[in-house]
Amino acid sequence: MSELRLNIISREWVIISSERAKRPQDFRKTVKEEAAPAFDKDCPFCPGNESGFSDETFRIGDKKSWKARAVYNKFPALAPDKDLSHALEGMHNHISGYGDHEVIVEHARHNMLIPLMTDEDVCNIIRIYKARYDSLKKMKGIETITIFKNQGLGAGASKRHPHSQLVAAPIVPPQMRNRLDSAMKYFDVTGKCITCDILADELKSKTRIVRDTEKFTLLVPYAAAAPFIMWIVPKRHLPSFGHIDEAEVTGLGMILKDALSRLYYGLDNPDYNFTIRSIPVNESGKDYFHWYLTIVPRISQPAGFELGSGIFINASIPEECAEFLRNGKAR
Repeated sequence: MSELRLNIISREWVIISSERAKRPQDFRKTVKEEAAPAFDKDCPFCPGNESGFSDETFRIGDKKSWKARAVYNKFPALAPDKDLSHALEGMHNHISGYGDHEVIVEHARHNMLIPLMTDEDVCNIIRIYKARYDSLKKMKGIETITIFKNQGLGAGASKRHPHSQLVAAPIVPPQMRNRLDSAMKYFDVTGKCITCDILADELKSKTRIVRDTEKFTLLVPYAAAAPFIMWIVPKRHLPSFGHIDEAEVTGLGMILKDALSRLYYGLDNPDYNFTIRSIPVNESGKDYFHWYLTIVPRISQPAGFELGSGIFINASIPEECAEFLRNGKAR
């Protein structure tokens, strides 16, 4: 029978619809995209076309043969050249578009995907994330730094070249605030971290664990809002992504590649988003939160009920998704 499950981190209810549930293999991607070339003369991210995004903020590799780089977004949502101002006029509340918006170009090859990269290539992506996070947290007025990737048209990607993005904003988004409030209340009542306790419970159960390593655990959450959602949870309790060390940079790169490889080979390369959820910059010393990374394959679409109620219907069983991913080949 169907049941409602509560995500105690986000405080959102999810309907696990066993009556509608498909077999995990039925979620494989059926529409094949046209193969992309290794170099696209019109792509501003390809080597030799760097003038399209000349304002580089970080790179790994030398000037002639870079491996990965970070650049300012040509069409930024927020920009550092604006003054930070806040105005409340009647019922209208607005803040100037101050912040930062960067693109992380993950690889020189136009048609490369994370599951096909070398281990070192993926670790380099994480190194750039951390380097830019550490730099941008020093910006005056910045509250949150969101690191995310849109892979494929169905996930909102506008370019084929492998890339992810980073936005530094002067506010704490409501979605993040809900998670912070939930974690804080749990800490106030129990004196413990809610994510640490969830991780301990999942490792004891093992039914939703996909892979467990020295530094990180890959799992399908109990109240997954959609098929094959995964969390990468660090073993070491850290409120901020910016606090990870080099061993954790390497460990995160390896398990992220592993997770995306399981989707690539098991579900025929579905579109997906991932994001790093980290405590606000000015609260990085607080102990009640625990950063983690969320991967959301775009293989189902929210409809009227979800939009009207905020309750998602998941037509898959999280435990079955975890078993399918666990037994699949990461290669």
